[in-house]
Amino acid sequence: MSKDSSNTIESILQEQRVFPPSNDLASQSRIGSLSVYKRMVEEASNDPERFWGDFARSELQWIKPFDSVLDWSNPPFARWFDGGKINISSNCLDRHLHGSRAEKLALIWEGEPGDTKSFTYKQLHKEVCRTANALKALGISKGDLVALYMPMVPEAAIAMLACARIGAPHSVVFGGFSSEALRDRLIDGEAKAVITADGSFRKDKTVLLKPAVDAALADGACPSVESVLVVRRVNESVQMNSGRDFWWHELVDSQDEECQPEPMESEDRLFVLYTSGSTGKPKGVVHTTAGYNLWSHLTFQWIFDIRDEDVYWCTADVGWITGHSYIVYGPLSNGATTVMYEGAPRPSNPGAFWELIQKHKVSIFYTAPTAIRAFMKSGRSIPDQYDMSSLRLLGTVGEPINPEAWMWYRDVIGGNRCPVVDTWWQTETGGVMISPLPGATPTKPGSATFPLPGIEADVVDSQGKSVESDEGGYLVIKKPWPGMMRTIHGNEKRFRESYWEYIQPSDGSFIYFAGDGARRDLDNYFWVMGRVDDVINVSGHRLGTMEIESALVSHPSVSEAAVVGRPDELKGESIVAFITLETGRVANDQLVDDLSEHVSKEIGRIARPEEIRFSDALPKTRSGKIMRRILRSLASGEEVRGDTSTLEDRSVLDKLRT
Repeated sequence: MSKDSSNTIESILQEQRVFPPSNDLASQSRIGSLSVYKRMVEEASNDPERFWGDFARSELQWIKPFDSVLDWSNPPFARWFDGGKINISSNCLDRHLHGSRAEKLALIWEGEPGDTKSFTYKQLHKEVCRTANALKALGISKGDLVALYMPMVPEAAIAMLACARIGAPHSVVFGGFSSEALRDRLIDGEAKAVITADGSFRKDKTVLLKPAVDAALADGACPSVESVLVVRRVNESVQMNSGRDFWWHELVDSQDEECQPEPMESEDRLFVLYTSGSTGKPKGVVHTTAGYNLWSHLTFQWIFDIRDEDVYWCTADVGWITGHSYIVYGPLSNGATTVMYEGAPRPSNPGAFWELIQKHKVSIFYTAPTAIRAFMKSGRSIPDQYDMSSLRLLGTVGEPINPEAWMWYRDVIGGNRCPVVDTWWQTETGGVMISPLPGATPTKPGSATFPLPGIEADVVDSQGKSVESDEGGYLVIKKPWPGMMRTIHGNEKRFRESYWEYIQPSDGSFIYFAGDGARRDLDNYFWVMGRVDDVINVSGHRLGTMEIESALVSHPSVSEAAVVGRPDELKGESIVAFITLETGRVANDQLVDDLSEHVSKEIGRIARPEEIRFSDALPKTRSGKIMRRILRSLASGEEVRGDTSTLEDRSVLDKLRT
């Protein structure tokens, strides 16, 4: 579970504190009461095609109107808004160029050293057009996949929008991943170009990125990649391969300021984003244009109750889905002012977040529970130094939040006046699925509350049957929604098996299984309890245990490895690895360091084990399957419960206990 270890499931579900929206907030909100919310839920349930079709027509600008709303004739493969033509870059930029919004701030960026840039919608449009023309000059055309391996700089958002403008799907790879992890994604996606930077500033350090790209492309490992576009950020000397590598400032800045948006079919690919699964190979989640555009647009509008004067800041990285939906596409589609920050709180500036809120008068702040728990540990003396009276709404994302952190967030950061929207969703869902609506939903600390209108969520058993209140089960979605992933890149079989066939109802229907466990209380509030598959959620980052195990086993000293998650009061979960060594190898502190560095090299520092334990053997069933349930208990310091009769060798368990 991703819950803080100090909170049992029982205490969470007995949470009695309820915070209704203030009358003032409700009166000004788009969705201003529970009755309005319930009416929308009923409308979506009674006639979903009309519900989604009306929003698609009123909220998006179409190049050609769509003919049908949903084709679900071949489940689980959905087609939304068939016959329509649209461009999400145009919906994020061009639609705002007529009237006063053209001069409104679209993007406020601040670098870790303190340098800043701001772009109005008119200025951002010009930069995106220049970049789109530069991509064309590199031979990129509609359908070509472009990989982004970027720091949190404006060029990252600009590149995403430029790709979308010319119909080239993008695949953003988190800048914390290693060159090996980048290479795997470039090969799987058959990327034609890479956009990167010389490096970035992060926690008072310079982090180089271009050398990792060079290593990924070395020895012709990624033959599909023809060009690399490089942003100069840290002014470090990097190798530039003649004919392949180009400086952004030399190529982009010389381009024309106009580029007509490519008319895209509704189901044309917009992006491929890789996420860890329970098997070793990351999954390339495919999102398409129109449905994703609508869902990121609507959810941003509903959940953050966006107003024209708001300054909105999401602290995520664009390498994750949160950065896609709630830094770039959702905010800009709604004409909002969105903030990007390169850095993070760090020893030289522990109040960095609060300083930015004060400086830019941020009114909506969206961050991860891991960050909130870190702030709690250092106390309120730092945030109390800053004026955060501009805040009117707080949000959390990435993992479940424990009630104590929720209350601290509301009290210390929100001054006991800001509602907290605790959002549940995933890379695969495209946007938020379960969340309070700030003007309508009475909130409970630690609960994501209710599904959004049009989302039919449930908690079921392994046969797809709804469970009773307060009984744990699988969190599922029973009907398609516009922002849903369409497939796994190059692997439709895995798409079906991973998401739609894990739970098989007796009536033969297809229901989406999220991989998370959940409960509903007596008031029907949803409480998300974390992953039920072999995926560990570390500080909001999903990491597949198989991927980490594969990295460990590739080390010459390791014979066998098993990786599990352990509850961590700061990170949600931490990684514990159980290792069996090759004959003749000796376990010592140096080997622990070597293995940790090896995992960092293979995957990235976010995958480094918190603890490595060595054992002569691992607990296995008679059929040879590692009993990870036992290892989870041992890693957490808990008594091993449940049936152990299938253990092949009980002495292994006794040795691991000592």
